[in-house]
Amino acid sequence: MEDFAGRVCFVTGGAAGIGRAVVEAFAAAGARVAFCDLDNLRGEDLVMDLDLAQVYQLVPVSAMFRRVDVRDGVALAGFMGEVWDAWGGIDIVVNNVGVSTFTPLVETSVEMFDEVIATNLRPVFVTSREMARRRAGAAETSGSAPHYGRIINIASTRWLQSEPGTEGYSASKGGVVSLTHALAASLAGTGITVNCISPGWIDTGHYGELRPVDHAQHPSGRVGRPEDIARACLFLADPENDFLNAANLVVDGGMTRKMIYAE
Repeated sequence: MEDFAGRVCFVTGGAAGIGRAVVEAFAAAGARVAFCDLDNLRGEDLVMDLDLAQVYQLVPVSAMFRRVDVRDGVALAGFMGEVWDAWGGIDIVVNNVGVSTFTPLVETSVEMFDEVIATNLRPVFVTSREMARRRAGAAETSGSAPHYGRIINIASTRWLQSEPGTEGYSASKGGVVSLTHALAASLAGTGITVNCISPGWIDTGHYGELRPVDHAQHPSGRVGRPEDIARACLFLADPENDFLNAANLVVDGGMTRKMIYAE
């Protein structure tokens, strides 16, 4: 994989699950990684783990964590500003944070729907706008701006497939896919590419409890792991992959291409 030494990566929802795998992957590749989450304990534990790895010279990484509620756009942008000031910029943003609240349609309040949108979709806009603003400000100050940047948004295969009671989640992830290509158009010429990843079934903690049929139904023969998505993020962040832009990379073991009929 590309060596990301000297790069700065910013990850939302980085304390557990896919987010943690993304943080660890970029750290292992040599990047300095800043991440936020609501889970203070897991976030601090991850920083400690990364610091220990650095002490034992397993990875040359610096890590920064803050407890941030991403629904608070001011706080989210503020943490990005803190990272920018401390490390001189942000090269890669991975918008991973998300909640999957499923409730029957007739029991879903407007407030519940808005909560999912505010958590899953709005932060993608906030972090991308902040990165664009700071890049523009740097260009005005110095006369030039870095011509490398990556925004990677975590969507879901539910952007095009649904089950009952998933209105808020499906809408938010569909919004992430659409926002991805809109941002790519707006950031054309800046060196920043914007892509998204749509994971399928990614198990984040109970892999050993899955049934054989859970794995067998996938054309790839298994349920996904967080590391599968982290590797896709590294691929999209590779500086050589600058022609890959405004794309939605489906990482689902082939499930969305599988024709299924009731038996």
